Amino acid sequence: MTSTAPQLGKNRRKKRGSVLGNTGLYLAVGIAALLFLIPFYLILRNALSTDPEITGENWKLLPSFQWGNISELFDDQTVQFGRALWNSTVVAVLMTVGTLLVCSLAGYGLARIPYKHSNKVFYAVLATLMVPTAVTFVPSFVLVSSLGWVDTYRGLIIPGLFSGFTCFLFRQYFLGFPKELEEAARVDGLGYWGAYWRIVVPNSLNFFAAIATITFISGWNAFLWPLVIGQDPNSWTVQIALSSFMTNQTVNFHLIFMATAVSILPLVFVFLFLQRWLVQGIAQTGIKG
Repeated sequence: MTSTAPQLGKNRRKKRGSVLGNTGLYLAVGIAALLFLIPFYLILRNALSTDPEITGENWKLLPSFQWGNISELFDDQTVQFGRALWNSTVVAVLMTVGTLLVCSLAGYGLARIPYKHSNKVFYAVLATLMVPTAVTFVPSFVLVSSLGWVDTYRGLIIPGLFSGFTCFLFRQYFLGFPKELEEAARVDGLGYWGAYWRIVVPNSLNFFAAIATITFISGWNAFLWPLVIGQDPNSWTVQIALSSFMTNQTVNFHLIFMATAVSILPLVFVFLFLQRWLVQGIAQTGIKG
C-alpha cells in the first residue's frame, strides 16, 4: 500500500503536466492561427466598406457591407476584371499542366535513363537556379517579341514551362521510386515511356498534386512577366488588373480590396483541395545524390 502511493502521485503529476503542456500548445496554435487570419479579415472588411470607412479616423470592427462593390468591380470597363480572372485561370492551368509534363519527363530521364553525361546535364540544370531572373528577362522578351507572342497566351505560358527547381524535385522523387515496379513493366514489354506513363505516374499522384499546387500558385501570382508581355488590357492577368486600381491621381481602396478578395478565392480552393498532399509530396523527394 505504501509502495504504490508515490507511484500514484508521480502519475498524477505527469498527467497534470501533460494537460498543462497540451493546453499551452493549443493556446499557442490558436494565437498563431488568429494572427494568420488577421490579414484575411482586413481584406474582407475593407472589401465591403467605402473609401472613407477604410481611411477615416473612426475605424470600425465590422464593415458596412457594401455588396455593391462586387458589381462595381466587374462593371468597371477600364479594368475588365472578369477577363483578367479568365486570363489568369488559363495561364495558371496550362502552365501547371505543361510544367508537370515537361519537368516530370526531364526528371525521369535524369533519374532512370542511363547516359554517361546525365550528371553533367543535371548539374547544368542546377546551374540555372543560380542565374538571376533579371539576367534572362531581356533576352526572353526579345525572343518572345520576335516570335510575335506579345499579348498572347503563348508568350505568357511557354517561357515559364520549364523550371530547374521542379525538375530537380522530380529527379529526387524518381530516384526513390521502387525500381521493381518498372522492371516488372519492362518484362511485360514496356519501354521507358510506357513505364513512365502506366506505372510511375499512376503511383505518384500525391507528388504530382503537390507540385501542381506550387506551380498553380506561382503561375497565378506572377506579375513582372505578364506585366511586360500583356500590354493590351485584354491580355491582363489578375495581378496586373489589381495594380491598375492604383494610379498617380487616385487610389480606389474598396476596389483594390474587393479585387484582392476575389482573386485569392481560387488559391484558397486549390490549397484546401490539395493541401493534404502538399507536405507529403515534398517530403517524398528525398535528399539523394
